[in-house]
Amino acid sequence: MERHMTTKWVAYTDGACAPTNPGPAAWGVVVFAPDGSEQAADHGFIGPGTNQIAEITAAIEGLLRTPEGVAVELVSDSQYVLKGISEWRAGWERRGFRNSKNEPVANLELWKRLFAVVDARQVTVRWVRGHQGNVNNERADRLAVAALQKARGGV
Repeated sequence: MERHMTTKWVAYTDGACAPTNPGPAAWGVVVFAPDGSEQAADHGFIGPGTNQIAEITAAIEGLLRTPEGVAVELVSDSQYVLKGISEWRAGWERRGFRNSKNEPVANLELWKRLFAVVDARQVTVRWVRGHQGNVNNERADRLAVAALQKARGGV
Protein backbone atom coordinates (compact mmCIF):
# COMPACT_ATOMS: atom_id res chain seq x y z
CA MET A 1 0.00 0.00 0.00
CA GLU A 2 1.30 3.40 -0.98
CA ARG A 3 1.85 5.60 2.13
CA HIS A 4 1.82 9.37 2.08
CA MET A 5 3.70 11.56 4.52
CA THR A 6 2.73 15.09 3.55
CA THR A 7 1.63 18.34 5.09
CA LYS A 8 -1.79 18.00 3.54
CA TRP A 9 -4.66 15.60 3.17
CA VAL A 10 -4.82 13.67 -0.11
CA ALA A 11 -8.13 12.62 -1.71
CA TYR A 12 -8.10 10.23 -4.67
CA THR A 13 -11.44 10.28 -6.48
CA ASP A 14 -12.97 8.55 -9.47
CA GLY A 15 -16.37 8.27 -11.07
CA ALA A 16 -17.78 5.49 -13.20
CA CYS A 17 -20.66 5.28 -15.63
CA ALA A 18 -21.39 1.85 -17.14
CA PRO A 19 -22.34 0.01 -19.21
CA THR A 20 -23.35 3.15 -21.13
CA ASN A 21 -22.76 6.89 -20.76
CA PRO A 22 -25.26 8.19 -19.82
CA GLY A 23 -26.25 5.24 -17.69
CA PRO A 24 -25.85 3.95 -14.15
CA ALA A 25 -23.31 6.15 -12.34
CA ALA A 26 -21.21 5.73 -9.18
CA TRP A 27 -18.22 7.17 -7.35
CA GLY A 28 -15.21 5.93 -5.36
CA VAL A 29 -12.77 7.70 -3.03
CA VAL A 30 -9.62 6.93 -1.06
CA VAL A 31 -8.54 9.60 1.45
CA PHE A 32 -5.32 9.92 3.44
CA ALA A 33 -4.50 12.19 6.39
CA PRO A 34 -1.20 14.11 6.42
CA ASP A 35 0.43 11.39 8.56
CA GLY A 36 -0.22 8.88 5.78
CA SER A 37 -3.02 7.03 7.54
CA GLU A 38 -5.97 6.02 5.41
CA GLN A 39 -9.07 7.87 6.59
CA ALA A 40 -11.61 6.64 4.05
CA ALA A 41 -12.08 4.13 1.27
CA ASP A 42 -15.68 4.57 0.24
CA HIS A 43 -18.07 4.40 -2.69
CA GLY A 44 -21.65 5.06 -3.60
CA PHE A 45 -24.24 4.61 -6.32
CA ILE A 46 -25.70 7.78 -7.83
CA GLY A 47 -28.36 6.31 -10.12
CA PRO A 48 -28.86 7.42 -13.71
CA GLY A 49 -26.19 9.92 -14.74
CA THR A 50 -23.20 10.69 -16.90
CA ASN A 51 -19.50 10.17 -16.43
CA GLN A 52 -19.19 13.92 -15.73
CA ILE A 53 -21.80 13.71 -12.96
CA ALA A 54 -19.98 10.70 -11.49
CA GLU A 55 -16.60 12.49 -11.53
CA ILE A 56 -17.92 15.70 -9.91
CA THR A 57 -19.78 13.67 -7.28
CA ALA A 58 -16.62 11.69 -6.52
CA ALA A 59 -14.69 14.93 -5.97
CA ILE A 60 -17.39 16.24 -3.63
CA GLU A 61 -17.49 12.97 -1.67
CA GLY A 62 -13.70 12.76 -1.40
CA LEU A 63 -13.33 16.34 -0.16
CA LEU A 64 -16.21 15.93 2.30
CA ARG A 65 -14.15 13.21 3.99
CA THR A 66 -11.55 15.82 4.97
CA PRO A 67 -11.97 18.44 7.70
CA GLU A 68 -12.95 21.95 6.72
CA GLY A 69 -10.07 24.42 6.69
CA VAL A 70 -7.31 21.92 5.92
CA ALA A 71 -5.00 21.76 2.91
CA VAL A 72 -6.12 18.98 0.55
CA GLU A 73 -4.64 17.68 -2.68
CA LEU A 74 -7.45 16.41 -4.89
CA VAL A 75 -6.07 13.69 -7.19
CA SER A 76 -8.19 12.61 -10.15
CA ASP A 77 -7.96 11.29 -13.69
CA SER A 78 -10.76 13.68 -14.66
CA GLN A 79 -9.40 16.78 -16.36
CA TYR A 80 -13.02 17.97 -16.52
CA VAL A 81 -13.21 18.18 -12.72
CA LEU A 82 -9.69 19.48 -12.13
CA LYS A 83 -9.88 22.16 -14.84
CA GLY A 84 -13.36 23.13 -13.66
CA ILE A 85 -11.90 23.88 -10.23
CA SER A 86 -8.55 25.36 -11.25
CA GLU A 87 -9.10 27.00 -14.64
CA TRP A 88 -12.72 27.38 -15.74
CA ARG A 89 -14.44 28.49 -12.53
CA ALA A 90 -13.37 32.14 -12.61
CA GLY A 91 -14.62 32.60 -16.18
CA TRP A 92 -17.86 30.76 -15.49
CA GLU A 93 -18.54 33.00 -12.50
CA ARG A 94 -17.66 36.15 -14.45
CA ARG A 95 -20.08 35.14 -17.21
CA GLY A 96 -22.92 34.18 -14.85
CA PHE A 97 -22.15 30.46 -15.07
CA ARG A 98 -22.11 30.40 -18.83
CA ASN A 99 -19.34 28.59 -20.69
CA SER A 100 -17.09 29.95 -23.43
CA LYS A 101 -19.87 29.26 -25.98
CA ASN A 102 -22.23 31.39 -23.84
CA GLU A 103 -24.27 28.30 -22.97
CA PRO A 104 -25.30 27.46 -19.40
CA VAL A 105 -22.62 25.40 -17.64
CA ALA A 106 -23.64 21.73 -17.60
CA ASN A 107 -24.21 20.13 -14.19
CA LEU A 108 -24.36 23.57 -12.59
CA GLU A 109 -25.91 22.52 -9.27
CA LEU A 110 -23.20 19.89 -8.78
CA TRP A 111 -20.48 22.40 -9.69
CA LYS A 112 -21.87 24.90 -7.16
CA ARG A 113 -21.88 22.19 -4.50
CA LEU A 114 -18.29 21.23 -5.38
CA PHE A 115 -17.16 24.87 -5.27
CA ALA A 116 -18.72 25.30 -1.81
CA VAL A 117 -16.84 22.22 -0.55
CA VAL A 118 -13.61 23.44 -2.19
CA ASP A 119 -14.02 26.92 -0.69
CA ALA A 120 -14.20 25.41 2.81
CA ARG A 121 -10.73 23.89 2.31
CA GLN A 122 -7.37 24.83 0.78
CA VAL A 123 -7.58 22.64 -2.32
CA THR A 124 -4.87 21.99 -4.88
CA VAL A 125 -5.41 19.61 -7.78
CA ARG A 126 -3.26 16.94 -9.41
CA TRP A 127 -4.12 15.01 -12.55
CA VAL A 128 -3.09 11.39 -12.97
CA ARG A 129 -3.61 9.32 -16.10
CA GLY A 130 -6.31 6.74 -15.47
CA HIS A 131 -5.46 3.03 -15.50
CA GLN A 132 -1.73 3.75 -15.61
CA GLY A 133 -0.58 2.24 -12.34
CA ASN A 134 -1.39 4.90 -9.74
CA VAL A 135 -2.35 2.55 -6.91
CA ASN A 136 -4.88 4.78 -5.18
CA ASN A 137 -6.47 6.14 -8.36
CA GLU A 138 -7.02 2.55 -9.39
CA ARG A 139 -8.47 1.74 -5.95
CA ALA A 140 -10.91 4.65 -6.31
CA ASP A 141 -11.87 3.31 -9.74
CA ARG A 142 -12.42 -0.21 -8.37
CA LEU A 143 -14.59 1.21 -5.58
CA ALA A 144 -16.75 3.09 -8.08
CA VAL A 145 -17.11 -0.05 -10.23
CA ALA A 146 -18.01 -2.05 -7.09
CA ALA A 147 -20.83 0.41 -6.37
CA LEU A 148 -22.17 -0.14 -9.90
CA GLN A 149 -21.97 -3.93 -9.48
CA LYS A 150 -23.77 -3.79 -6.11
CA ALA A 151 -26.53 -1.66 -7.65
CA ARG A 152 -26.97 -4.28 -10.38
CA GLY A 153 -27.33 -6.96 -7.72
CA GLY A 154 -23.82 -8.32 -8.16
CA VAL A 155 -21.29 -8.95 -5.44
